[in-house]
Amino acid sequence: MAQNETTVMDFVLLGLFPGVKHADILISVVILIYASALAGNSTLILLILVDSRLHTPMYFLLSQLFLIDLLFISTTVPKMATDFFSGKRNISNTACGIQMFFFLMLAGAECILLTLMACDRYVAICRPLRYPVIMSQRVCQKMVMGSWAGGALNALVQAAYTMHLPKCGRKEIEHFFCEVMAILRFSCEDTSAYKLTIFVTGIVILLFPFLIIFISCNIIFFTVLHLNSSKGRKKALATCSSHLMVVGLFYGPTIFTYMTPGSSHSALQDKAVSVFFSIVTPTLNPFIYSLRNKDVLGALKKILERCLCSN
Repeated sequence: MAQNETTVMDFVLLGLFPGVKHADILISVVILIYASALAGNSTLILLILVDSRLHTPMYFLLSQLFLIDLLFISTTVPKMATDFFSGKRNISNTACGIQMFFFLMLAGAECILLTLMACDRYVAICRPLRYPVIMSQRVCQKMVMGSWAGGALNALVQAAYTMHLPKCGRKEIEHFFCEVMAILRFSCEDTSAYKLTIFVTGIVILLFPFLIIFISCNIIFFTVLHLNSSKGRKKALATCSSHLMVVGLFYGPTIFTYMTPGSSHSALQDKAVSVFFSIVTPTLNPFIYSLRNKDVLGALKKILERCLCSN
């Protein structure tokens, strides 16, 4: 009897490719992407820790971004792959709430951190003489702690309220993880007020930070145009363009998911967009920040040379 009650309380994740032919090939591709994300983010985190030349505020913030991406993609892909190959798609109410909390926390922390990274670049390029004072080690630590704390607070409120709502009908989640909007679809209560709250929260966590990033990058752009050094101009533009690319890849799909009416997009669209910002973006971020960064490439080359020499 207890087992049957537990089963009734469970949710069922329909997965990423329900009813799709050759879904095993597609899942294998997702796992390869996940492995690339693990390798890329882990490598750059270790590189920043090991190389003393990368012990600067910018790279400290970058290491935190890579850590967030590493954990972010790990909240969904392992469970999705396990469900597919085991054939068991159930997830308990508690496990669903925990997954939702970590997903929202890491997404919120990344939003805040990307904004603070834009502010760091603004100070470095527009206020270079005051940069060592403003961006001290203590300030950087507070920025990181604020990112994690802000993400955790938002996630705690949203996950607790969403999971507390009574559910009706078959608890089949049309998604590959416990996503807020997907679970709200089979709530017994009217969730319009809560969806409005999510929209307002999106303005605070998504639109307002995005506006700050946009303004910072515009000021940086006009400041860079007046630089006498062409080398400094190229370096500043490369850094800002990389950051803008990451911001666009993350904020665009997130704003689409949480700030547009749910009736305007289907469950399939929601899953596709979620794949983009929760799986593809964390995989691309290390390559975006490293391929055009001579400091990172130089540090990587140095480490590889040491390894070859030792062998």
